[in-house]
Amino acid sequence: MRTVSGRHAPELAWFKSSYSGGNDGNSCVEVAATPGTVHVRDSKDVDGARLALTPGAWVRFVGYASGS
Repeated sequence: MRTVSGRHAPELAWFKSSYSGGNDGNSCVEVAATPGTVHVRDSKDVDGARLALTPGAWVRFVGYASGS
């Protein structure tokens, strides 16, 4: 896993979970997939730091977070 500055990452197609919560609907993370990398950012700070994970690491994280 590595952190990527929002200013230096290429343009990505970001998606937010339909399970987003909070009063404004922005209390969530957003994900953008590219070949070989899954990018993750805070939906409230789209220009902030981002995580870049391998697809395998993302699958393990989602499984852990969902309790599967």
